[in-house]
Amino acid sequence: MTLPYDDRALVLDDVLVVADLHVGRGTGGDLAFPVGSNADLVERFRSLTERHDPREVVVAGDLLHSFQTVPRTVEDTVSGLRAACRETGARLIVTPGNHDTMLDSVWDGPTEREYRLGDTVVCHGHETPDSEAERYVVGHDHPTIEIEGQRRPCYLVGPGQYGDSEVLMLPSFNKLNAGVVVNRMSAADFQSPLVTDADRLEPVVWDESRRETLSFPALGEFRRML
Repeated sequence: MTLPYDDRALVLDDVLVVADLHVGRGTGGDLAFPVGSNADLVERFRSLTERHDPREVVVAGDLLHSFQTVPRTVEDTVSGLRAACRETGARLIVTPGNHDTMLDSVWDGPTEREYRLGDTVVCHGHETPDSEAERYVVGHDHPTIEIEGQRRPCYLVGPGQYGDSEVLMLPSFNKLNAGVVVNRMSAADFQSPLVTDADRLEPVVWDESRRETLSFPALGEFRRML
């Protein structure tokens, strides 16, 4: 199974996976909502579906941000995501995350606690999975890596994280999420129970300007290089 990376997303054969869209982030409280950020989310999502023409698109948790309210802008954005999938004939599936308590108010499509694709299981990663798999693809922690003072969203790939299984953690698809710097984090610092050995997590950064991935040593070695 090939694992191409693209704009904070992952392609598993003919299935596109994104995590932590947090639609509605910035629409309430004291956080200013940047003009056009909803449109940016939908347009980047649409670009991915057009480039990869997936059979299915799976949201690995936290489609929504708010626990209590769902502004109209959220409904419009979710409709835009649906439309992007419809235009390419992709089936959109949501594996609910811990923020998705209001999901039923904007989503009546397919939901699965855990989505299986061969030996891979996609889930949010905020709780222990029920299914056994060789690989788990998760979100939840919003990983970023700091290099020479600059923070970059990153994927984390680690063998033998959950038992003998590999864990691949996606960055948040929403650019409003600053994320957490993983450079010096231990397993206990991660919120996902699937991370058990942070030293073996290998950061992968998607360079949008060059449209290529940049791979780094596992965090245990990377810390010694700083």
